[in-house]
Amino acid sequence: MAIIVDLDLQLARHNLSVGEFAAAVGITPANIAVLKNGRAKAVRFTTLDAICRTLDCQPGDVLRWVPDDEPDRGAPLP
Repeated sequence: MAIIVDLDLQLARHNLSVGEFAAAVGITPANIAVLKNGRAKAVRFTTLDAICRTLDCQPGDVLRWVPDDEPDRGAPLP
């Protein structure tokens, strides 16, 4: 998949556990794991809105595009 979800970096910046973050966003920790592991096929705008509100960030801070012919090089440096 060409869309990478960089939640780990944001959770660390905000000192949030997956459980705390899931409760604040209103989804299950299992669904957070699906997002973090790149297994999500879609994200509702309402969920993305809740993620951005919780982390006080923009969608581009948690989502990035990588061309299919390039390997994922990990999260960008802060």
